[in-house]
Amino acid sequence: MLTVVWADGARDEFSAEMLRVLSPSAEVRGHSEADRKTISGKIDITIRDIQPIGHYAVRIVFADGHDTGLFSWSYLSELGREKDARWQGYLDELKAKGLRREG
Repeated sequence: MLTVVWADGARDEFSAEMLRVLSPSAEVRGHSEADRKTISGKIDITIRDIQPIGHYAVRIVFADGHDTGLFSWSYLSELGREKDARWQGYLDELKAKGLRREG
């Protein structure tokens, strides 16, 4: 779980699984909507490390070695605002593709 406490005191909590499957990396997002991948089997993923990238982002290193997504503060804020809708969209996508959260 990653908890972000914003300057105004608001908090967003993200599971490692959510961050991994919604990573802003090219591996997940692709270079176009057609390239976007649905990542499955990450229900038990953990965060190994979090590294600051200047003042604008963090690099999250996951236990499976994925570390190429830079999570900007603006992306994390957007993800916090849209958390429920994005998570439901992910679950719907898994179901439509016959994929599972379990590895």
